[in-house]
Amino acid sequence: MNENTHQRLRAKRLLIPAVWLLVLCIVACSPFKPPSRTDLDRDLAAGFSLYNGTAVPEQNWWRSFGDPELDRLVDSALAGNLSIREAWARLKQVRALAVQAGAERYPDLTGTADGLIGRQKYSGRSSHEFRDARLGLVTRYEVDLWGRVEARQRAAALRADASLLDLHTAAISVAAEVAARWVEIISQRAQKRLLEEQLRINRTLLELVQLRFNMAMVSALDVFQQKQVVENVKAEIPLVAEREELLRHQLAVLLGRPPRSALGLERSTLPEAPPLPPTGVPADLLSNRPDVRAAGVRLRAADWQIAEARANRLPRLSLTGSARYGEGELDVLFDNWLLTLAGNLTAPLLDGGRRAAEVDRTRALADENLARYRDTVLNAVREVEDALTSEARQREHIAGLEKVIATARSALQEAGVRYRNGLNDYLPVLTQLLTVQGLERTLIQRRAALLIARIQLYRALGGTWPRQRLDAGAP
Repeated sequence: MNENTHQRLRAKRLLIPAVWLLVLCIVACSPFKPPSRTDLDRDLAAGFSLYNGTAVPEQNWWRSFGDPELDRLVDSALAGNLSIREAWARLKQVRALAVQAGAERYPDLTGTADGLIGRQKYSGRSSHEFRDARLGLVTRYEVDLWGRVEARQRAAALRADASLLDLHTAAISVAAEVAARWVEIISQRAQKRLLEEQLRINRTLLELVQLRFNMAMVSALDVFQQKQVVENVKAEIPLVAEREELLRHQLAVLLGRPPRSALGLERSTLPEAPPLPPTGVPADLLSNRPDVRAAGVRLRAADWQIAEARANRLPRLSLTGSARYGEGELDVLFDNWLLTLAGNLTAPLLDGGRRAAEVDRTRALADENLARYRDTVLNAVREVEDALTSEARQREHIAGLEKVIATARSALQEAGVRYRNGLNDYLPVLTQLLTVQGLERTLIQRRAALLIARIQLYRALGGTWPRQRLDAGAP
């Protein structure tokens, strides 16, 4: 027998015990798995205080306002907002990391090539030229005895899922911010138009007071008081215009445009609030809020990291093989695999407590994520409760404010009659005039606040529309 035949016989004698060792390890080893969590929502109330049926979050909730201008703005923001693009970039990063982590579950294969050309001199001035070229393949695979590789891949995949949910959360926030800025801009426009109307009325009253002064029917004090009212209203108009312009800048940036871009805003009256959406039970909220789901997914990823850290403390079994061709020689891949099998069984003996500390760290990380998840859940419920409470109280306030305005207008009319009849001076007229005009502006602000409370309710309820809009690809 030649030397190659002897090598193959030795390899076959090693095959049977090696295979039995591998089977024994696979059967005896128990991969680490994260524990199931069944008490995540133990602090969650049984329902919302204003529960009114099963929640069905609206797709594209802003369309319930029935305004094409708002629809256009939100669609533009979802396509061009830079925060959403930033979230997309983060998602691509974690997805690439998940692919890298999953690659360890499969054997890798590396190609090799080397060549040598040389000349060797001998005594007597003779020389010999030699050439050698070899091609080969090298493969390596870790047998996942304790589930370390699987745990790492699962954790990375869950982090990618959480990043996608972060993208959904960013989209919900951007849509709500755009709608809120739109309402505030309309509010400022309505206040400016109201101030201009009040300025016209006050100038007319000033002319009447001036006429009565010229007829020696009133004192100069009445003229100065009414003139002060006119100047106060004129001074308020630039502030309202400034606020509108700043809001337009904010809205332009939300759309991913320069601050002074043309936005095509034409609406000047506040829309009516659509019917109150169903809020459902807390279980509905947990399934509809992407930030809550992201916190839960990150908690699960942290549990898998614990499994990886525990498995990392135990021995690893790696299989390597190589095939090489050169000078008419072909090494058999499986023979080399068997010969290197025993040499790749490694176990950590002394590491100064590094791996044990990593287990402790990952457990603390899971505790941190558990606390963050419960905090996210409680804040999600709070945000819904806050939005419902704000809307209910705003409606009560607006109803009361409308009654106050009606009474103040009647008082202003009566004061004007008494003033024209000479029964009282101008002070009661001035007082009621300022009261009515102030209440009218406050009413516009309160109606805008009611709409913003509704927008915050939609934002707090979450919804599934971002998944349908964004999963197909980056905007």
